[in-house]
Amino acid sequence: MKVYIVDLSPYLGFLTPWLVCVVILGLSVLLPARRVTGYVRDERTGELLQYRLNGLLVFAVTIGLWLLAGYSDVMPWDWLWTHRWSGATGALALGIAASVAVVVTAPGRGASFLKEFYLGRRANPRLLAGRVDAKMFLYVFGATLLELNLLSFAVHHYSTYPGDPSPGVVLYVALFTWFIGDYLFFERVHLYTYDLFAERVGFKLVWGCLFFYPYVYGVGLWAAAGLPNPHAPVWLLVLAALVFFAGWSLARGANMQKFHFKLDPERTFLGRFRPESISDGERRVLCSGFWGVSRHANYLGEILMATGLALSLGYPALIAPWLYPLYYVLLLVPRERDDDRRCAAKYGPLWDEYRRRVPWRIVPRVY
Repeated sequence: MKVYIVDLSPYLGFLTPWLVCVVILGLSVLLPARRVTGYVRDERTGELLQYRLNGLLVFAVTIGLWLLAGYSDVMPWDWLWTHRWSGATGALALGIAASVAVVVTAPGRGASFLKEFYLGRRANPRLLAGRVDAKMFLYVFGATLLELNLLSFAVHHYSTYPGDPSPGVVLYVALFTWFIGDYLFFERVHLYTYDLFAERVGFKLVWGCLFFYPYVYGVGLWAAAGLPNPHAPVWLLVLAALVFFAGWSLARGANMQKFHFKLDPERTFLGRFRPESISDGERRVLCSGFWGVSRHANYLGEILMATGLALSLGYPALIAPWLYPLYYVLLLVPRERDDDRRCAAKYGPLWDEYRRRVPWRIVPRVY
């Protein structure tokens, strides 16, 4: 009599993103949180939305659980690498299922179904009796699962090449961890960004955060984790870090300046950037500091950070790491155009004056 043993690990790999989603949702509800007032208003009541923010704590506890699982042999630390394809498939399915659930249960807005499915119908849906904001949860999930993937892929690399691992892998994970931790640390600031006040929750955002963010942002390590140490020159790694932090300074600086301007239009930013704005008596547009360099210096910062990450792996001729900065170009150039149209409709002649004062869209003296 033959005994057939079924390998369940691919199925468990498929379900891993679903399990991580449940864990993060549970932690988002159970862990203590800061209660803050946001910038976006409820479409029905017109009141400013209230938020419970605990993304950094949820992130830290989830990483701690992953470490504990590895120490206790419940799950090997390189599980997400070993089952990266089934895990990505599971996240893809989760993104599609959640997109369907969030769109078809909302009333139509008059556009075609495909357009509304992609862009969304609900502006700011809440989960679990309002305790969890859907957009903020999606970003926390994507950031946390991305970090778990990065750590798991790095473990695979170091276990494969224990005698000569690549320092570029460490640098890549360190820079990405800074990127993720920075976003979650300044979670409140992002309540004032384009995603929160302009976008609706549909396939673009849901699938993007549940699948694309955690599985495609780290495409460079997908390609490099299984490769040997390229013995890249030190100057290349230093250059990568410098480009990354130059981009971070632009992106974080611009977002923080805009955040403080919205809270207090008279406040000097960082003790040296005195706010200059143009006004029609009712509304103001900031046109100094980072926002006097270009109309979206923060987007240039995002692209530079992605470029630094691509260089950090030490394989400048490898195509895969460059897909990440290319993605940012393809994402942010159309977004800037859309935001420009939105602001022109909102501010009218005031925006025309801002365009005159700050003619560059993203890259000063280039574009």
